[in-house]
Amino acid sequence: MSNKPNIVFIITDQQRLDTIRANGYEHMETPNLDRLVNEGANFENMYVTSPSCSPSRASLFSGLYPHTNGVFRNDEPWSYCWVQELADSGYRCVNVGKMHTMPIEGSFGFHERHAVENKDRDHPDLPFYLDNWDKALHARKAFKPSRVSYSKRDDYKDSLGAFVWEQDEDLHADVFVGQTACWWLDRYNGNEPFFLQIGFPGPHPPYDPTQEYLDKYINRDLPEPIKYNNSNQPPALEALRQNHLKSGHDAVNHLSAPTREQLHRQRAHYYANVTMIDKQVGEIIDSLEKRGVLDNTIIIFTTDHGDCLNDHGHSQKWNMYEQSIHIPAIVWAPTKIKAKQRFNDLVTLMDFGPTILEFADVPVPEWMEAKSFKSLLIGEPYDSQDRIFSEHSDDKILTNTNFMTMIREGSMKLVHFIDSDNGQLFDLENDPNEVHNLWDEPDHSSTKLRLINEILRWRLGSSRKTQGFVHMLNGQ
Repeated sequence: MSNKPNIVFIITDQQRLDTIRANGYEHMETPNLDRLVNEGANFENMYVTSPSCSPSRASLFSGLYPHTNGVFRNDEPWSYCWVQELADSGYRCVNVGKMHTMPIEGSFGFHERHAVENKDRDHPDLPFYLDNWDKALHARKAFKPSRVSYSKRDDYKDSLGAFVWEQDEDLHADVFVGQTACWWLDRYNGNEPFFLQIGFPGPHPPYDPTQEYLDKYINRDLPEPIKYNNSNQPPALEALRQNHLKSGHDAVNHLSAPTREQLHRQRAHYYANVTMIDKQVGEIIDSLEKRGVLDNTIIIFTTDHGDCLNDHGHSQKWNMYEQSIHIPAIVWAPTKIKAKQRFNDLVTLMDFGPTILEFADVPVPEWMEAKSFKSLLIGEPYDSQDRIFSEHSDDKILTNTNFMTMIREGSMKLVHFIDSDNGQLFDLENDPNEVHNLWDEPDHSSTKLRLINEILRWRLGSSRKTQGFVHMLNGQ
């Protein structure tokens, strides 16, 4: 039997930073995630490399930025996934829940895939697909709520995508995924180490907790949205906001001036959904313990991007505000890393790729742009990154720019639009809510020019770094 660690990689969809109580957010109820934070390592400056689902995930599972792996938006084909490296090294690789690959059920190195996609795929522009959750609902003669069914409700236009799950709780997407993962852990009879990726569809909208969990939040004090500020918004983001107001993406009928009660209700539903997921995380930990493998398992918890929840007047993501790109990330492995570690280092979501490969004693491809932080976790010397990047392009919702790039260096954060002289520049130390756009401030012009130049340096360096990947794809 191998002494390599099992790896359980839990990824939620669209989870904000302010959703774990142990990280200082006292409005939350997350006892199981709190345990992982208190007994493990917490990353306080983890950023995604793209603020939407598939580009972020394709980057994570390739160790490359979207401009190299070619996945700029949902439903574009993936060309590489490092899970294959784990499988080739002797790991049993299993996916339960959402991966958002294309093709949806392509193997990408997994021996088993029990795929569950978005909660709501009921849109004529989306490829038709029946996932495992669809099949479970059909077998129970239940139905899958969507923007089509929700839009028929009298309260649809005022609900901001917040609805109560009214069917059996075990049919809720997040409960279904969590319990399927527990079932796999109970039933699997192999002896090889396993890599189990668990993809929760929530708290992505529709924001749909059961009434039991909503009751925990509906009368609780919750953070109020950062107010919309027109002077902050470059034309591309103004157009994005108008897009939300015209189209009910994912059953969220966005409003230009929602009431305080509507905003509170939306957030109560969202945070309640996180607590539902937290309960499933606890069930997964219990299943690992029951199987007798918890002490030799690394548990990683993170998400693919965040959700504005009306911060800055925006719905969901597709922008570079902190609520979209700054995410929670935890590594728990009591036999391998110290407890109660908190890291302020700038890291990106895709850095999990080489980190996992190193923990599994698998060679990391030289062409990967991602940077392993295993040495940071185990207390060995680590060269922190001076700056990190995120990018978005060719999206069907962010339509008024051909390319958006974010760079963060220290406390300074710049957002560049390739087709506009407008942009965003924030000092996150003095302006953590990103209220004061310094883009046109004379005192910050040198900083703006320097950071734009750093984007140029990075893109040129990226082209050189990733040549090996391009040759591999071409079979050279």
